[in-house]
Amino acid sequence: MKYVVLLGDGMSDQPVGALEGKTPLQAAKTPNMDFMAKRGTLGLAHTVPQGYAPGSDVANLSMFGYNPVDCYTGRSPLEAASMGVSLGPDDVAFRLNLVHLEARGGKLIMEDYSAGHISSADGRELVEELQRQLGNEEFSFHPGVSYRHLMVWHGGRTQIKMTPPHDISGQSITEHMPTGEGADKLIYLMNSSQMIFHNHPQYKRRAAAGEVPANSIWLWGHGKAPAMDTFDARFGLTGAVISAVDLIKGIGVYAGLDIINVPGATGYLDTNFDGKAQAAIDALKTHDFVFVHVEAPDEASHSGKLADKIEAIELFDEKVVGAVLQGVKQFGDYRILCAPDHPTPITLMTHSSDPVPFVIYAGEEKEKAGVAGYDEASAAATGLKVEPGYKLMEMLLGR
Repeated sequence: MKYVVLLGDGMSDQPVGALEGKTPLQAAKTPNMDFMAKRGTLGLAHTVPQGYAPGSDVANLSMFGYNPVDCYTGRSPLEAASMGVSLGPDDVAFRLNLVHLEARGGKLIMEDYSAGHISSADGRELVEELQRQLGNEEFSFHPGVSYRHLMVWHGGRTQIKMTPPHDISGQSITEHMPTGEGADKLIYLMNSSQMIFHNHPQYKRRAAAGEVPANSIWLWGHGKAPAMDTFDARFGLTGAVISAVDLIKGIGVYAGLDIINVPGATGYLDTNFDGKAQAAIDALKTHDFVFVHVEAPDEASHSGKLADKIEAIELFDEKVVGAVLQGVKQFGDYRILCAPDHPTPITLMTHSSDPVPFVIYAGEEKEKAGVAGYDEASAAATGLKVEPGYKLMEMLLGR
């Protein structure tokens, strides 16, 4: 038996006026997910436990079969694991976004949480400059992918309130600066980064090329290293993870899963969809389980780009879901779970805690009556609800 999770990050949504009351999932052409929904087990899952913010960290821990209540300590420790940054018992990891702020009406506005989806090469150049100018025994800066990087506060504090930058797109940052014990040090680093970036040659180079320049860092998602059982210890299976995102790969590292890096995987609309699907089929030749994560729908939602979100969903369905559906047949018995981790409503441009539609397909051929396809309303109409959401993995594995 082979097991596959196909995760379209942030795919689910709310009805959109521009789509005549349809959701992007309903408006998109998704013949492969519809095929599975009409034949498999369709329902809703609550991936975000009550009282937790609807972050990709918590939601994806649930999708991997881990109860966030038992093991969640923060987003950045998971990303640190993917980046090969070892955390000591007193180290606190922080996600470091490269962002673009705009001065408007006497306020600084979060104009772009991703600095124009800055390239990894340009991002590395800036983070290495931060390490040269601000790095010391207390703070260290580590380059990651695109706008997603890492800072470690050695001997740092955890009782700090911070806001994800994609939650405040178009808003003043004043009301969302870090607060709590040690927040003054973090604000100093953020302010210092603005001077460093403004004077860096890259600023003028990107501006001259019509690209959005990074002009500040934004720190959030902090926490200490978690304690997690391996996937093998929990479920007795070998497995692999395919993603462009350090968060997902970091969960895989803590779960003891093999990390497969696909060339051209960007975490955006230009990602290598075909390569991810082929890597999944190849991984199943030597593993029991593979988790394939596609970030593009979520990124489009955070940017408020409806057409991009629909395109991302359609590419995911065609190039990942469709290809895996065909390729997995060579192994005989198989079970596929397809779902988002959380909704990212296009009108909100950030995550919500609503339940997500899921389908588990095990090769069934007979169509079920009354199922229109794979979307939020069809999933709700079945009456099947999985709560807590981490039980989905047990459902997939037939436990």
